[in-house]
Parts: sequence; structure tokens; C-alpha cells
Amino acid sequence: MAKATQAMTQTPSTPASSTSPAPVPLFDGQQWIWEKFYPQGISWKAPLNKKPLFHVMDQAAKTFADRAMCDFLGRSWTFGEMGVMVDRVAAGLQKIGVGKGVKVGLFLPNTPYSIIFYYGVLKAGGTVVNYNPLYVDRELVSQIDDSETDIMVTVDLKMLCDKMNHALHYSKLKKVIICPFAAALPFPKNMLFPLAKRKDVAKIVWDDRRIAYRDIIDNDGKVEMPVINPEEDVAVLQYTGGTTGVPKGAMLTHANLYANMEQILKWVKTIEPGKETIVGVLPLFHVFAMTVVLNCSVQAGTKIILHPKFDLADVFKTIKKHRPTLFPAVPAIFNAMANAPDVGKYDFSCLKFCISGGAPLPLDVKRLFEEKTHSKALAEGYGLTETSPGASFNPAVGKRKAGSVGMPVPGTVIEIICRETGAVLPVGEKGEVCISGPQVMKGYYNKPEATADVIKDGRLHTGDVGYLDHEGYLFLVDRIKDLIIVRGYNVYPRIVEEAIYLHKDVEECIVAGVPDPERGETVWAWVKPAAGAQLTEEALMQFLHDKISPIEMPRKIILREKPLPKTAVGKLSRKDLLAEEGIERK
Repeated sequence: MAKATQAMTQTPSTPASSTSPAPVPLFDGQQWIWEKFYPQGISWKAPLNKKPLFHVMDQAAKTFADRAMCDFLGRSWTFGEMGVMVDRVAAGLQKIGVGKGVKVGLFLPNTPYSIIFYYGVLKAGGTVVNYNPLYVDRELVSQIDDSETDIMVTVDLKMLCDKMNHALHYSKLKKVIICPFAAALPFPKNMLFPLAKRKDVAKIVWDDRRIAYRDIIDNDGKVEMPVINPEEDVAVLQYTGGTTGVPKGAMLTHANLYANMEQILKWVKTIEPGKETIVGVLPLFHVFAMTVVLNCSVQAGTKIILHPKFDLADVFKTIKKHRPTLFPAVPAIFNAMANAPDVGKYDFSCLKFCISGGAPLPLDVKRLFEEKTHSKALAEGYGLTETSPGASFNPAVGKRKAGSVGMPVPGTVIEIICRETGAVLPVGEKGEVCISGPQVMKGYYNKPEATADVIKDGRLHTGDVGYLDHEGYLFLVDRIKDLIIVRGYNVYPRIVEEAIYLHKDVEECIVAGVPDPERGETVWAWVKPAAGAQLTEEALMQFLHDKISPIEMPRKIILREKPLPKTAVGKLSRKDLLAEEGIERK
């Protein structure tokens, strides 16, 4: 969900004038504004537990022992089976020195190993450091050294092992645990994979720095239980660009992650323990998937249909075969589904709740998805890596406001702060979104100054601009750093993007500011037309004429046949697009 921003398509309340009603405060001395309009049956003041996170897996392995927990490419594991493997991994990790303070990196695509080692590291007492398998060598070495990762876990794919060989040579990394990818596959795929994908499988020279998975699990599963202080001990170091773009490790404690899991499950009260199935297409190394797809699912006994990567045809097969009830994804996935030529062939009535996060959900994408799938279950949430990540959601049952990212989840306070004065702004006024709650990170690892820059007076300053309406629903305007200043006027890219998305022939778009000697910055738009569309720059300019102001009108529209660049989690990447174009913003 991290750093999701949502365009404001409704006109916000303007600051009060001399003839306007008095501004409505967010807190009246007894209640926050949203408490009065909270969904029926959910209490904002609901108690939240603070426990070691591995207790989630321990309890699920007992409660749902015989229920299928994970289906990976046709091979299934029960909660009981996964619990046994977690114990053996934890015991094996302790034998090679993993305990409190030891960082273990997960350099994995979505596989059952991602789940087993995530909880195994935590149960051994260590700290998980999530890594994107698409990292290049330079990024990998930088994060290893910054996080002080001692041990890395990966699979025996050549692409990944080559990077690990580089990391062992050029970073502080001490050991690599290598898991056999084929062993996670069902028969006969497990036998055929090493033959059919011979070139993709690494040839490993085993030594004291390269440890085989079989050696880690060669034990009786007896774990020396670590003594965990949930509020102080860091469960996960999750890297993020934060508000400056410089990667930093957000220290998410056991209490942060446990509380956020409970906040989300209390919010989505329609979840029936032991009866749900979730689509696990988001990468588990991303904070959105880590909490929503993994932790929440394990706690609720939800079956995870785990995909190694996003493939539209495979997602449709999952809908048809497994009839999932829950589907968390990023807008680009919902957009791809809605625009698929064969979307009408599938029955989506099984879906109880689709959660969009990780990036803004354009209103036109929501409308088109619901129109094509006949599902009214798509709602947007908001959060950041620094908030574990969930901060607000539209209700699973109740009023969902178009253009809003919902209400604060239980125990969470969202305030709008004036950046100039630091004052808390009343309902309807735009300012910086600030968040307080038990899910807010401990800080950035080894970066006290960066921590102090974003956590002030107990509030996390998000770098997002937004406002709260009279019912406590949050509307986001844009990221402060993405703001375009044209001749002194503020232009929010998301507002321009929303207007462009209204055109029926637009599939994807990114708007950004480009340096301009006369205007300071000027507005450019990059657009991928829908398949078969005959869209021109002139036609799109004319379409926008009455939808945005002259100062917001793009000076240049670039039409592209190929998809716009996306991050590993699938959200459109303004940063990568500008890098491709060789454009540097000050």
C-alpha cells in the first residue's frame, strides 16, 4: 500500500470566510470526526494486541492444522505442514547463529520459501530484511551494507545466485542459504523443471558461505524460544524511499505489524476465519502484500493462492478454479483486468472484497473494473511503508466514497497539518497528511536525523497533501514532492491524470513537471492509448479543454505504444519515467 496517493476529483471545502460557517474541528474534545460515522459494528477504540509476530503462525498451525494454507502452481500445503517447516527453519537458523539482532535478508520471488523463512527468521529471534529480486548489483550491495544483513535466503535460479555471488564478494554479507526452486513445484513439474529450465538453474559450488536448504531443515524442529519485547524489537526492516527518495530501512516492530494486522482484520469484519481464499499475486517482499496477503491471511486461516509473478491469464484461471473471496492488488492489475478482451468470460461473483493500494486508484479504472466484472467490491486503502502499512480504508460494508481512501482504521489518528504554521487544520482544508497510531514505525535504521524529520510530536509526516471531509473520509491530492510549480501556481499531477483518464481511449498515463526557463516548470503528460485506439495529441488536448485549468493543461503530450514504466509491485513509476526521458527535476 505504501505511499498510495489518490486524486481528488471532488472540489474540497474551501477555507472559511467571514460569511462561511465556523470551521469544523477534527476533534471535539470527546470524539474524532470519523468516529461519529464509523461503520456499524466496528469500534475505533477497539483494543489492539501487541505480541511477537511469529505467534500468528504458531496459533494458525494449531487452529487450522488441516486446512490448506498455500497453493503454489498446483502444489498445496496445510497450515499444520507449514508450521512444522517454520519450526525446522527456525531451529536450523539458530544453529548457524541467528538470534536477536541478526538480520536475515529474503531475496525471493513469491514461493512457499517466502512464507517459511519469514516466520522462521522471526521465531529464531532475528530480523527480516525484505529485498526486491529485481535489484541490480549496486542496489543490492547498498541495502546489504546499510541494513547490516548477515545472511541472505534465495532460490537456485541463476539470475538470483549470480547477484548473490557478487554480494558475497563486494558487501558485508556472510552467508547465503540457497533453496531448490523445483522442490516447491508439484509432480511432475518438480522433475521437469531442472531439465526444461536447465539454463535458468544455477550451478552452485557449495562451501562454508553457501548453505543448502536441506541442511537448514535437517533437525527436529525444537526451537529455543526468543524473549521478544514487541514494542522495541524490530521484526522487519522494510526499505523505502520515504519523502526524500533516498532508500531507508523502516524499523517495523513486532507490535507495529501485529497491531496493523489486527486493525485491518477488525476493519474488514466480513472475513470469516478459516473460510476465505485470497489471491497472492502481489510480491511478498512488498509491505502491502506482507501485511495484507501474508500476516492477515495467516491470522484468519485464509488460503493463499500464491503466484510467482503477475500474469493476467493466470489470475483469470485462479478466479475460475479457486473462486477467491479476497483480492488485494495495485491499480495497474485492476486496470489490466478491466481492459482484457476476454474479461467478460469470467465470473467474478466470488469476490467479497477487492483492496486497491500501493498507488492511486483512478476513478475511471474503478468504474471500468466494476463495469466489466459486475463486481462492486473494489475499494481503496491508503498507507505507507512507515505505517506497516495500513492507515485508512474504505469500508468493506458501508459507504465507500469515490475518490476517497477511506477512514482511519481503529486506533489511528489522521490529522491535516499546515506546513507553514504546524497548526491542525479543520475539516475540508488541505494540508500535509499526518498519522499517529500503534502501526507507525519505530524509526529509520541508523538514521536518527531522517527519523526526526518525519516523526514530530508523535505524528508521522507523510509528505502527502490531502483533506478530511465532514464524515472523516480522507481525500488525497498528491505527493508534496511531485507538486509542479508553474509560474508560482501549484499544479497537482494527480488532478491532471484524473482528467486524462476520463478519455475512453486512455489506458495509462503519468503527468510530471519538466524544468522550463520561462515558467519554472511546465506540465508534460505521457499516455499509453488503449489497444486499437486512434488517439492523437491534438484530440486529447481538445478533450481536456474544459476539464482542467489553463495552468494545468499539459504543454506536451507524449503518446507511447509500450506500457509506461512500473515498479516491482506494479504501480506506475513517475521517477523511472523521468529517468528514461533523461529529465531531472530540482
